[in-house]
Amino acid sequence: MTAKNFDNLTPDVLISEVETALNRPMTGLAAPLPSYINRVYELETADRKRVIAKFYRPGRWNRKAVEEEHRFVLDCAADDIPVIAPMELPQGGTLASTEDGILFTIFPKRFGREIEIIDDESWRRLGMVVARMHLAGARSEAPDRTLLDPRATTANQLEHLLEGRYISPMYEQQFERVVRELLEEIDPMFEDIEYIRIHADLHRANILERPDEGLMVIDFDDMMEGPPVQDLWLLLPEHVHKCRRELDLLLDGYTSLRNFEYNTIRLIEPLRAMRIIYFLDWCSTQIDDFRFQHNFPNWGNDAFWRRETADLQHQLELIREYSSN
Repeated sequence: MTAKNFDNLTPDVLISEVETALNRPMTGLAAPLPSYINRVYELETADRKRVIAKFYRPGRWNRKAVEEEHRFVLDCAADDIPVIAPMELPQGGTLASTEDGILFTIFPKRFGREIEIIDDESWRRLGMVVARMHLAGARSEAPDRTLLDPRATTANQLEHLLEGRYISPMYEQQFERVVRELLEEIDPMFEDIEYIRIHADLHRANILERPDEGLMVIDFDDMMEGPPVQDLWLLLPEHVHKCRRELDLLLDGYTSLRNFEYNTIRLIEPLRAMRIIYFLDWCSTQIDDFRFQHNFPNWGNDAFWRRETADLQHQLELIREYSSN
């Protein structure tokens, strides 16, 4: 299974694969949907039902890891948490593969609009949805997914960036120094805290409002095991010291359904820094992709690494400031 096989997923090929997986004829509709990593298409069955086919980029997740993503979503669905669960396929399970071994799954199409947070009750409502998802997440484990931990994950991402020589030589030493200092600073903060299955990419665009149905959580592709606070801080409009009121409202809703470790609020800025490094590492694996080059034409030049190094230095200073208070 290679990137070339993935690039050869033309509309005709993927329609044929979905027809086989569903054991149903399809029309010729194949509308691509935005996705930086995977190939995602809206398709149509012969009886005019729309579905979403998601073909997983080779090399990112193995079969067990994708199955753990699906299991988490299905666990949420079983608890009546509004998610879009993958379809059960006629041959069993929710995961199929092409002749070239590319994994894919199929979802029913659902409509919705991005959530609008208009008042205090909107924040509480969000917190309750996250808590319900975490109640499901805490009931099982996902050993094949990423562990959101500085030593288990972020340190390896740094080594990958260094070994692959992705960092501009002008800023390589400075970038490495900042990240290693950051890791030394934050590593003790992650001791003796709760780790559960989390969404891990729960920004507002991944929560939709469905008329007469409420909120729906989408896109579990980055699902990990990590501290629950990760699924709260991405919803905030600013750094935590600038939006403590919004965080308190989120937690008011969250704690009405599930306990929360308040000492993990101190992890928010470390997690923000870890997310920067996570994204840099992900980008380094995409640089040969034409669509990535089109979307990120300046990725990797000197100015780019100067900005990223400065951003991480700023995060380190914020973390140290909060730790001393």
